[in-house]
Amino acid sequence: MLPTREEILKSVTFKTSRSGGKGGQNVNKVSSKVELIFALEANDYLSEEEKTLLKSRLENRLDSEGLLHIVSQEDRSQLLNKEKTVAKLIELLKQSLHVQKRRKPTKIPKAVIQKRLKNKAVNSDRKKSRKAPNTLNGE
Repeated sequence: MLPTREEILKSVTFKTSRSGGKGGQNVNKVSSKVELIFALEANDYLSEEEKTLLKSRLENRLDSEGLLHIVSQEDRSQLLNKEKTVAKLIELLKQSLHVQKRRKPTKIPKAVIQKRLKNKAVNSDRKKSRKAPNTLNGE
């Protein structure tokens, strides 16, 4: 089950730093880059099965301590970057916890099979009628 936004906000920590990019002289004095740090093991609202599923699906994104880092520095505003990191985390959790349904193979209906065989027979007859008729001498 996906945790609520409030539960997520209680369990994450934010780090801010100065970011590059747009902003002119403002970049040199405002810490607008936001890094969200999510501790996978420290969460109470995730079950053990969900934690193992997340670990396996996010293993490339976790660091050596089992922490997930999400960074945003797209906007000049620290608040907007913070909102973007939370939204990215929620989307990542949603995708990682989604379990795909097993596909049930369907049987081909008899009418479809019969129609295909009838079409093949019609096509065969059509091509047979194109051949030159047999001559008496076999020439």
